[in-house]
Amino acid sequence: MLEQLQSWFPPALIDLFVLSFWETLVMVGISGFVGALIGVPLGVLLRLTDHGGVLQNAAFNRTVGGIVNAVRSTPFIILLVAIIPFTRLITGSSIGTAAAVVPLTIAAAPFIARLVETSLREVDSGLIEAAQAMGATTPQIVFKVLLPEAFPGIVAGFTITLVSLTGYSAMAGAIGGGGLGDLGIRYGYQRFLPEVMLAVVLLLIVFVQAVQSLGDWLVHRLNKK
Repeated sequence: MLEQLQSWFPPALIDLFVLSFWETLVMVGISGFVGALIGVPLGVLLRLTDHGGVLQNAAFNRTVGGIVNAVRSTPFIILLVAIIPFTRLITGSSIGTAAAVVPLTIAAAPFIARLVETSLREVDSGLIEAAQAMGATTPQIVFKVLLPEAFPGIVAGFTITLVSLTGYSAMAGAIGGGGLGDLGIRYGYQRFLPEVMLAVVLLLIVFVQAVQSLGDWLVHRLNKK
């Protein structure tokens, strides 16, 4: 059995698995982090400027919401190709792990924004009205009422985003984005090694399960506080 496994996965191929898994972690981690830096404030703005919000502004809300919806509705594989000039401007290349981070971040930001907006909508309006009655400023309402109350929902949404980004990162491998998707395409498909494709799929399943379990655990802990 051991000899069979060694014939399927020689040391050089195992090294490729390790490198590809690391590239996937980098792509998902960086794009998730930067996407959150953009998406969370965007989601807060969408909630504040919505009907009945603290900074109600229908024109701004419709404009930003339209842009967010446009990016979210664009299939990721099309987004990858459409922003190649922008990707080259940022990273100097359209292939590789660094290049894949750019479209992944652009895909993640509006996704996170809508999830944050949805979580903020679930905050009891009575809490906001009480804070306003006590003279709280908009930043105080955001940082002391909205975000703390919605934090478990935001964490749950961010977990969903990371899971989606894992799938997107594998898709990026189809155009040389690196990571496990690239490994599966090059060895599992192009070189007709089904055992490599199977191993890639299993690794992605285990990774997604680990991310989802960690996110569920954090949400459970936050809800108990």
